Amino acid sequence: MANLDLFAESSSGVPTADRARMQALRELLHTYAHQYYVLDAPAVPDAEYDRLFQELQLLESAHPDWVTPDSPTQRVGGKPLDQFAQVRHAVPMLSIRTETDTDPSGALNFDTRVRKELGLTESDSPVEYGAEPKFDGLAMNLRYENGVLVQAATRGDGESGEDVTQNIRTIGQIPLRLPEGVPAVLEVRGEVYMRRDDFETLNERQRQRIAAGEKGEKTFVNPRNAAAGAVRQLDPAIAAQRPLSFFAYGLGEITPVEQGGPAFGTHLGMLQALKLWGFPVADLVDIAQGAPELVAYHVRIGATRDQLPYDIDGVVYKVNSLALQKRLGFVTREPRWAVAHKYPAQEQLTTVLGIDVQVGRTGKLTPVAKLAPVFVGGVTVTNATLHNEDEARRKDVRVGDTVVVRRAGDVIPEVVSVLIEKRAPDADIFTMSGSCPVCGSVAVREEGEADYRCTGGLFCSAQRKQAILHFAQRRAVEVDGLGDKLVDQLVDAGVVNTLPDLYRLGLTALAALDRMADKSAQNLLEALQQSKQTTLPRFLFGLGIRHVGEATAKALARHFGQLDRIMDATLEQLLEVADVGPIVAASLRTFFDQTHNREVVEQLRACGVTWEEGEPAVQAPKPLAGKTFVLTGTFPTLSRDQAKDLLEAAGAKVAGSVSKKTDFVVAGNDAGSKLTKALDLGVLVIDEAAMVALLRP
Repeated sequence: MANLDLFAESSSGVPTADRARMQALRELLHTYAHQYYVLDAPAVPDAEYDRLFQELQLLESAHPDWVTPDSPTQRVGGKPLDQFAQVRHAVPMLSIRTETDTDPSGALNFDTRVRKELGLTESDSPVEYGAEPKFDGLAMNLRYENGVLVQAATRGDGESGEDVTQNIRTIGQIPLRLPEGVPAVLEVRGEVYMRRDDFETLNERQRQRIAAGEKGEKTFVNPRNAAAGAVRQLDPAIAAQRPLSFFAYGLGEITPVEQGGPAFGTHLGMLQALKLWGFPVADLVDIAQGAPELVAYHVRIGATRDQLPYDIDGVVYKVNSLALQKRLGFVTREPRWAVAHKYPAQEQLTTVLGIDVQVGRTGKLTPVAKLAPVFVGGVTVTNATLHNEDEARRKDVRVGDTVVVRRAGDVIPEVVSVLIEKRAPDADIFTMSGSCPVCGSVAVREEGEADYRCTGGLFCSAQRKQAILHFAQRRAVEVDGLGDKLVDQLVDAGVVNTLPDLYRLGLTALAALDRMADKSAQNLLEALQQSKQTTLPRFLFGLGIRHVGEATAKALARHFGQLDRIMDATLEQLLEVADVGPIVAASLRTFFDQTHNREVVEQLRACGVTWEEGEPAVQAPKPLAGKTFVLTGTFPTLSRDQAKDLLEAAGAKVAGSVSKKTDFVVAGNDAGSKLTKALDLGVLVIDEAAMVALLRP
């Protein structure tokens, strides 16, 4: 006989047993999914999991108000999106430096830099590092609130990315709900990737669909592109058909210790906590004591690279101690305590079919080898840069040559060398023309530079096209839908000659273009209208000023507050900006000294392009500008980090070791070898109180 209490009804007349069963099923399915996807140890047959899943679906369909965001049924749910919403990261997703030396000695370079920054000598103990594979996938930020996944966002430009929560829910390895005891706010960072076997299965399925005559289907070039395409798929149901995996490797925002958050001491300790909370962490993560063990790790992982179930393009080293990470800090926007150490790029042989010259946004002329198609580093390569005439001459690349091609850094294909023994006797030496291949303007090579540049400026259609594409890109003013082919049509038809012409476009002119329907034309006009509301750093970056990247544009905007102040600034005033040196300052001054460039800015303003402006950043007195300090020992009231921050705010440089160039050594209790060296060199030694006195203007 049924237990009548079990079927007692709530005040709303709905059986409470259903609700209890739904909760029990969710917990059970979460456990089975973790065992299957993360631990690779399934506890029940697939048929049993499916039966329980279907039972939960039936209960949720009967009680839709009780469906929770962390339910296993919500892994594939939601309507297709029109576009992804933008998400601003609470903690920026910064990139890490890439070690350019791909030999094992690159690990020595990193360890040397770290020890130098920490002021360590040969007699000091080795630095302890965490070492892990560098996954070839898509960086992702997962935000959990009260243990429930509420948002997933791509890296984007580091400060903001795209909200891809619906698609990330489809990844079985990513928990929708965390166990009890996790921080109230927890952002987990990691890599979304596609396993090699899953990639092959996906491509085989795609080939079958193509053979069956299904339209719009294609095979994928490599696992990374397939993973990125799945993450950015607007329909989560389609994304769910593309098998994705995840590895956790770091944190973003997290409840602070003073509010009950965890107190991690090491990077590896943090990874262990992530594993306990249900996140997959790579088995190849390891501890390395000093440079020799970093080298050994690089060699060991490199030897097994091709046998791994997923693609990697290097390894990552991180100082294990979080206290030392904080002490090392950042340079520009990269941590001093971490580095990506890549492996030598894969190489293949192919034939040079021709050598073309491409014209870049700033007029730079770049010789490009046209190649017989070859599969290198996961993609089919048909072009490879020769960089400039000197490089092409040094390598002596000629049409018809058999060449070694590699993807430098697994990104940019380049010609490494020529097999001279296979060269035809009548092969001609490559020579750069004295004119632009697009507009015929004179090509000049400035003193001290390796590159030729077209002097045609906006008269050159190639430069116009690149300038427009640069201005319209996502990290500049962002005009959605304005791509290469459309820009080609607009420039070639003479409809757009300068940037302000974009905002003078009308529906009739756009609709008259080839393959441009009324709806597409209207969408572009709306995108142009939306792009008028931008920011000063984006607008400044979008102007395409040589040597002015995103970081420099942001520094200029912070320093001056208004565009007019930047345009009218002297070289001396520009050099006061933290991210601006003599070359950048000269480039800015040259750009804004040109009447036609100022005219473009004023016309863009007249077309309604606008941004918020403010007052310049307050320039506090720098009483210690040009002085170098070294800190040693324990101070009475300040931590070493606090002392360093105070000194740097006063304009001083804080070094990790004592030399003849050191102006002051600030010594506290238990000062070590740095104090001894300062006394030997005759460097002035002061205490905390004297240092604080020097800080006063």
